[in-house]
Amino acid sequence: MNTQITPYAHVYIAGCGDIGRRVAWRWQAKGLPVTGLVNSTASLNTLKEHKVKTVQVDLDEECPVFPELAANSLIYYFVPPPSQGVVDSRCQHFLVALSAQSVKPKRIVVISTTGIYGDCGGALINEEQPANPMVDRARRRYDMEQQLKHWCEQYAVELIILRVGGIYGPQRLPLKRVREGIPVLDEALAPKTNRIHEEDLADICFVAARVNFDFRIYNVSDGSNSNMTEYFYTLADHFNLPRPPAVDWQEAERVMSKGMLSYLKESRRIDNARMLKELEITLSYPSLEIGLSEIDPDYFE
Repeated sequence: MNTQITPYAHVYIAGCGDIGRRVAWRWQAKGLPVTGLVNSTASLNTLKEHKVKTVQVDLDEECPVFPELAANSLIYYFVPPPSQGVVDSRCQHFLVALSAQSVKPKRIVVISTTGIYGDCGGALINEEQPANPMVDRARRRYDMEQQLKHWCEQYAVELIILRVGGIYGPQRLPLKRVREGIPVLDEALAPKTNRIHEEDLADICFVAARVNFDFRIYNVSDGSNSNMTEYFYTLADHFNLPRPPAVDWQEAERVMSKGMLSYLKESRRIDNARMLKELEITLSYPSLEIGLSEIDPDYFE
């Protein structure tokens, strides 16, 4: 098995939200101490309710103060970037705090986005595809990747980058949009899109901590490679809702938000072969239909 033998002494999860909590529970089940690093008091209280030790750290501060790291520690970096610009200032501040530590972590595992590949015209792409972020939200993520890579090279810290497609789960479904009948792009025009179930993503984060590479990038997707309109139609059908109306590009430009239009202008199919092989992961939810099959259609009524 292509994994490390030496266990970590302590796990830190920066940006310990929903996915972070799921990852924390997996390490706690193995008997390892976990500390969640969060920004808000609400997040602090939520983690305490879930029995996860928590420290409040504001990464919008230029010189945030971190707890003293244990030797041989693992850090997950799940902090969302700022909402504007092309530079991830929160990652900059995070690395300032790590640089001040007398002991550096053994490994950092970070969630990034497949959006850094930009528009690939629907082509199937693997991790060798050059980065070509086309919108600022993707440029911020790529900036984060580059900051972490340079810092980890400087301090001989292992780095695993998880480039993730859309994340879905029972509380992450755009049912409000479907109920409101907001138009979708005609299926013949809709771009390819990629997604992963939240539980599979947590499993992937867990095993990525043990894979035997000093630096590695993994595309994270269930591999089903449907299009965005099919996604909305599948949700509508499962929850017994009317399918939203489909429009052409001209009408879409008029009625859709700028954010949605930016997603619709990028199309790519994500090859997850490296993830499946090297992480030795078997997905519990290899398709949207399987992911939805465990959700009662009447649950959200």
